Parts: sequence; structure tokens; C-alpha cells
Amino acid sequence: MSLLPNRLITGSTPQQDGFYMPAEFEPIQKIWMVWPYRADNWRQQAAPAQKAYADVALAINRFCEVGVLVNPDDYQSCCDSLPADIDVISIPSNDAWARDTVPTFLINDKGELRACDWTFNAWGGDYDGLYSPWDYDDKLAERLCDHLGIKRYRTDDFVMEGGAFHVDGEGTVLTTRMCLLSPGRNPHLTEDQIEDKLKAYLNVQKVLWIDDGIDPDETTGHIDDIACFARPGEVVCLYTDDSEHPFYKATQKAYEQSQI
Repeated sequence: MSLLPNRLITGSTPQQDGFYMPAEFEPIQKIWMVWPYRADNWRQQAAPAQKAYADVALAINRFCEVGVLVNPDDYQSCCDSLPADIDVISIPSNDAWARDTVPTFLINDKGELRACDWTFNAWGGDYDGLYSPWDYDDKLAERLCDHLGIKRYRTDDFVMEGGAFHVDGEGTVLTTRMCLLSPGRNPHLTEDQIEDKLKAYLNVQKVLWIDDGIDPDETTGHIDDIACFARPGEVVCLYTDDSEHPFYKATQKAYEQSQI
């Protein structure tokens, strides 16, 4: 794979430069996926997972472009599983969770494109991360940005994943304390300091905190499991009024805290 020169931006932030993350409900040009392969994580040498990912890619490709990142050893078999109009790029990874490891793409009012390259530590690093090593996943955003020729901002002192936040595209970000205040993420930062990081790198003015997610044992409570923006000012929450349901307390609290 031929990469363009490193395009790291230093000494500035997206907020300072006028770049922000658009909302996920806005029109999307391209969806990125990472091809599964781990035999210790996916059954039958990942063959059923690869079939499922191919089906998802085909379904998405009816509506927008699709790019698939694949380990070099699996490049040809991935190409053989997908039609030619799906972009397959050889970039190594440790696992297949693109939402958390690909760059967070940013735009400005002129339509120019940049990206956030978050520090990734497998949802908790040595404290409670799900796998080790995670070095390929942490480098994935940089390598994809270089391949695409996109300038990027790197957060070497701030751990974050794409599934840990939602934005409305108009200045508000939604996240959980369970995730971003967990000891495996950013124990050196206070809640106020984390807010400052979110504002600087997503170019938002308001941080809306939900206390708990519903997956403390995996992603430590990602927001994308419990709530998201449907449009500016409107949040859709996982919800149950069954007091015996295991997610009852978390969903009730998320509903109350998401009233904006």
C-alpha cells in the first residue's frame, strides 16, 4: 500500500480551525468497515462473520459508497467476497470495530475535510481493555487518513472511540460518565477537562452527560448502546417501563438526563 506523507496537524484544534463533526443523520458519502478475521473472537475462523459483513456492505452500498479495511493476508479473499465498486484497502487491524477505530471525519463551512485521530486502547487499556495488543487499531485512523490524503488531529493525551459520543451537528455532544470517566480511559483528566477536550476536538459548545450505559463489561457504557440524536434537539433512548428489566434503572435515568 502506498501512503501519502504524514498530514498531522499540530499546535491547533478543530475548534480553533473551524472544523466540526456533522451529525450522523445528515447525508453520508461513504461508510467504512473493518473486515473481521480473529479466530479467537469469531467462530469458524471468522467465516460466518465475514459473510455477514459482506451482506451488510452490499446493503449499505445501495445507498452510499462503502470502503472496507482489511488485513493484508485477507486482502484477496475480501476482494473476492465483494463487488468491484466497494473500495477494499489493505490496512492492518487488531479487530473489526470500525465505528471505534476509523477517524472521526470533520468538515468546515467550506466543505473541506479533516479528521480526528483518537488515541485507542481497546476500551480500557491494561486496566480493563478487551484485547491486547491494540497497536494496529490505534494506528488505523492515521493510516487511513494518510491513504486518503486527509489532514488529521491526534489526541495523544485523550482516549476516545467513535461509539463513545453522538453529536447533533449544531454544537451538542452526548456521552456517558460510565465510559469517559472510567479508570481505563482518562484517569488523569477531570470531568471538566474532558468536556474541554470534547469541545476542542468536536467543536461543540454543550456536553450532555448520561450517567450510565448498558455494557459495563465491554465498552464501559458507550452512548451508542443507549441513546442517540435523531435530529437537532431530539434524542432517542433505549427505554423500558418494566421495573424487573435489567436495564430499567439505566434507561429511566438516560431518559431523564437526555431532556434538552
